[in-house]
Amino acid sequence: MHEHFFQCPYCWEEISFLLDTSVSNQTYVEDCEVCCNPIEISASFINQELTVFEVRELGQ
Repeated sequence: MHEHFFQCPYCWEEISFLLDTSVSNQTYVEDCEVCCNPIEISASFINQELTVFEVRELGQ
């Protein structure tokens, strides 16, 4: 597992999520732990190294 820190696209607070490094491409939705808004998270790994990380607002 890899903990990645980033800013919430809604409230701009720094938050973190645990990413599974054994899955090379993943997209899922998690709620911000501060403002509870849904965030779509996309991540890609090559040899368990994070190569792409993107977040997107949902429902606006």
